[in-house]
Amino acid sequence: MTLDTTRAEPHLHEARQRLEGARTSRLAQLHALDETGRSSRDDHLLSAQRTAMEGVLKEIEEAFARIQDGTYGTCLGCAEPIPAERLEILPYTRHCVACRRRAA
Repeated sequence: MTLDTTRAEPHLHEARQRLEGARTSRLAQLHALDETGRSSRDDHLLSAQRTAMEGVLKEIEEAFARIQDGTYGTCLGCAEPIPAERLEILPYTRHCVACRRRAA
């Protein structure tokens, strides 16, 4: 019998919802870029926007994988819990603020 993590851990259900929202938003932004009719190869700003959105989509998919493997919400830098407030704002983050600052 498997444990239903959405019942056992409501915060993971909320995290999934936030991640789905972030993914939907980024996909809509990519679609809007495609609708401009301009080639992103010819416009450095559009190219940079596309690259950034694709990077965030990759981070979102990695966050879904961390939910699956049970490491979501744990900082990859210091192994401490990432504050819930940070995860609410940036649900796909991999680092706490202190570790992110050190990395930058």
